[in-house]
Amino acid sequence: MMTVGNLKQTTPTGWLATAALLGLLTALLPLDFVVMIVGGLLLAAVLLAILAQPFVGLALTLLAGPFGALENVILGGNVPIDSGQILLLLTLGSWLARGLARRRVYLPQVSLLWPLSLFTAVTAVSVLSAPSTVLGLTELLKWIEISLVMIMVVDLGREWQAEHSQTKGIHLLLGIILLAGVSQALIGIWQFGLRGHGPEHFLVLGRFYRAYGTFEQPNPFGGYMELNGTLAIGALIGLLMVWGRGLYEQRRAFWQKMRPYDLLVLGGTAVCALALTIALLMSWSRGAWLGYTAGLGALAFFWPKRQWQGVIIVALGAMLLFGAWQADLIPASISTRLTTIVEEFRLGDVRGVDINDANYAVLERLAFWQAAVNMAQDNFWLGVGFGNYAAAYPDYALINWTTALGHAHNYYLNLLAETGILGILAYAVVWVTILWQNMVLLRHLTWPNRGIALGLLGSWTALTVHQLVDKLYVNNIYVHIGAMLGLQQLLVMTLKNKYRGMDS
Repeated sequence: MMTVGNLKQTTPTGWLATAALLGLLTALLPLDFVVMIVGGLLLAAVLLAILAQPFVGLALTLLAGPFGALENVILGGNVPIDSGQILLLLTLGSWLARGLARRRVYLPQVSLLWPLSLFTAVTAVSVLSAPSTVLGLTELLKWIEISLVMIMVVDLGREWQAEHSQTKGIHLLLGIILLAGVSQALIGIWQFGLRGHGPEHFLVLGRFYRAYGTFEQPNPFGGYMELNGTLAIGALIGLLMVWGRGLYEQRRAFWQKMRPYDLLVLGGTAVCALALTIALLMSWSRGAWLGYTAGLGALAFFWPKRQWQGVIIVALGAMLLFGAWQADLIPASISTRLTTIVEEFRLGDVRGVDINDANYAVLERLAFWQAAVNMAQDNFWLGVGFGNYAAAYPDYALINWTTALGHAHNYYLNLLAETGILGILAYAVVWVTILWQNMVLLRHLTWPNRGIALGLLGSWTALTVHQLVDKLYVNNIYVHIGAMLGLQQLLVMTLKNKYRGMDS
């Protein structure tokens, strides 16, 4: 039987003979056949890796997830499943198979699962009378996946911690999440200034193109960047606080205990935070900028444990930003873009308003909002059906705005229209629970894990604010959110292990 020990004992001559045989086969066989063999071997290797360690499958899922929109374009649209979803199914299957093989499928006790189940149940009921059951089930499946990913991540992280150390699972998961985010950030940076061409309607500043990664649209790309960027900055703050305390208390002894690995982690986290922030700016997405600013504000406010210190930090930051604005230190292109954010929240009846190039985008958004409000008024309790805004839109469309773009460009109005007052209340319960958990973590955790909790709070704040003008549960971002929720639950479990007597 081949084992790791056998592989280590294999002589260089054996490896050379194997390589020579493979080279000979490559030279003799047709190229198409060689490609098929290599592809099959790679696929088999991926499957074996996922079966051996579902964390590998999770990493591949998060890396491949954002490619769904690009794959849809390449394959001609209306593709029922993408590579990210396939990898997710394989990973979930591997996780369940491991549990069955051990005759122990462990379902961790995660308090957040209850509000998520409540929201899923309410939205499922709304689908029963929806115009399109397919659209409803598609949207419902996203939230089921969020819950499944969260549970799987908690179980895998708990197992990893048991085999290694209390925090290894948390740090491994954090690295996987940030790696997925940075992979998209690098694509976006290349698109903005290095590629030299792009979609004409993405042209900005005369010679650059808005970054959009593989999302095919800058706004969801910007939302993805803000989720990861605030998390990276929070993690970086956590590391810097540990370093600062070590240097202050131990000085020379701290440097002597420092390992190259520690420097690599600090530098890697800083690079992640910088790359994600740059890519977010390059998305030229006002909603993402607004969300990121709110997320950074939350980071600054909750950084110190004493809230009065947080108020001072936020006030100083606001004063510096205002001073830079007044002194024209912010580039005119960015300041002009920022001033137009106010237009995103202008309310009013768009019927009868003259349409021109300057106000078209604002009026279109208001028309979608108005249609959503009308849907909610006619379907007060359970809405028109989860995921069915576009299906119901023709019955509520305003003159000159007959085509729906999939959602209302305000997730809260969109959700109110689709699931009614019961749905929006259940959604509020989910996020109140998430934020309450964050507050508990920030109160009791120590650095550097407190920095991760701080970054998660920034991510949730950014997501909440950005969705005032958009919908970000698209293109497998929700799978990424499920992994982040799993990360938060691992922090909660770590805290419970530390304080056994603490009420959950």
